[in-house]
Amino acid sequence: MTRIPTGRLFDAENGVDLVLTRTFPAPIDDVWASLTEPERTARWFGPWEGDAAPGRTIRVQMAMEEDAPWSDLRIDACEPPRRLAVSMRDEYGHWVLELLLTSDGERTELRFVHHLDDTEGIGGVGPGWEWYLDCLVASREGTAMPPFDDYHPPMQAYYEQLRPE
Repeated sequence: MTRIPTGRLFDAENGVDLVLTRTFPAPIDDVWASLTEPERTARWFGPWEGDAAPGRTIRVQMAMEEDAPWSDLRIDACEPPRRLAVSMRDEYGHWVLELLLTSDGERTELRFVHHLDDTEGIGGVGPGWEWYLDCLVASREGTAMPPFDDYHPPMQAYYEQLRPE
């Protein structure tokens, strides 16, 4: 299946922001639960454990990755049901992410923001987030998870040529 990349780059105070959006035919509280409840995150990203609160660190299993590693994830901000900001460090770098929800009746838009220092490696990062967000869509719709090969390498060139707006 041919997937269309949706990510855009925006100039930011300390680098660039990679922004991807998805819209769900669901109320905001239900979409928030898909992003924050461990049994629901397990369906598309991986489960997590720990005492989740701003300033605290939880452990998240990246169940869709090879060897399903566990990583420490710091909760930088949590403002239910509209904003979740998290960060983590691993062998691939420092990840600073925000998930922002807005609602319009029974429709909810998720704006996923990856705060980047620069665009190095964007050809792998962008397709990866596209895939994860489509896994979220599939988990909510009860459909099969999309194959990663539909995203990388097919979307790599799009992301490598992307420039901030």
